[in-house]
Amino acid sequence: MTMRWRSLLAAGVLAFGLAGCAGVYKSPGAADGSVRLDGTPRIAVVSAFQPELTLLLNRLQQPAKHSVNGVEFTTGTLEGKPVVLFLSGISMTNATMNTQLVLDRFRVTHIVFSGIAGGVNPQLHVGDVTVPAQWGQYLEVLMARETAPGKFTAPPFITDATLPNFGMMHPRPVEVRSAAHPQIARKFWFEADPKMLEVARSIRNVDLANCSAGKCLARKPQLVVGGNGVSGQAFMDNKALREYTFKTFQANVLDMETAAVGMVAYSNGVPYIAFRSLSDLAGGGEGENEMGTFMGIAADNSAKVMLAFLAAWK
Repeated sequence: MTMRWRSLLAAGVLAFGLAGCAGVYKSPGAADGSVRLDGTPRIAVVSAFQPELTLLLNRLQQPAKHSVNGVEFTTGTLEGKPVVLFLSGISMTNATMNTQLVLDRFRVTHIVFSGIAGGVNPQLHVGDVTVPAQWGQYLEVLMARETAPGKFTAPPFITDATLPNFGMMHPRPVEVRSAAHPQIARKFWFEADPKMLEVARSIRNVDLANCSAGKCLARKPQLVVGGNGVSGQAFMDNKALREYTFKTFQANVLDMETAAVGMVAYSNGVPYIAFRSLSDLAGGGEGENEMGTFMGIAADNSAKVMLAFLAAWK
């Protein structure tokens, strides 16, 4: 084959490949060669599963769908702000993987999570919306050896299990690093962005629902900004562990995703905040778990506050 024919063949292959990638935007100068799906700076709006995202998708203007690794990303505008909406999936691993995916494929300036959670603080009630100032991974633990009846002891080489234990479970910080701090460090709390928290504190007069489909709460839900949230790899419906979690971490709420999102945000230097509404009391209520009854109210309340945040965000 002559050099001329080789050149023509190479040009044809390149043209065919580009034709199959219509609408794909490649970030100029991306060191890792990552391909971005558009070039617009956007706020990533994340929920864990479909009911949490329904109201937001209904409000989205000019939607356009993209799919990567089976994850559907929908771009558009909410409250006049360019956004990309997607489901992280339930669990810490899904949340970590898909938050990094959205950062790799879109020009994300900020991350906002909207969803439901289990209430831990006994002063809070189902339907309330919380916006914690920081999130930790409460189930990142050492499973300690029982050295005497009811006594569980860390091995001498593990020196970071300093928080109170729950039986054999001794909470520990996680290893983390970032471009800003490339050396491995251990960190428990991942702080929400202070400017985003300031805007959240300014939110007023959001009409939080206490009834849905004929099911009503005993009181009008409230918005609570600040305090702590924790996340872990288990659905929690246990009164004793709930009480321990509140006492040990002073947590208002717990879930299965947000601290993982916070860790990815920290590692990438992207500001984040999370809005979580109580769908249940994580085992602290009377009778069976409340999530099946009040999930819709909680999901919509969280979304309403998040929309008010976007409207106020400059």
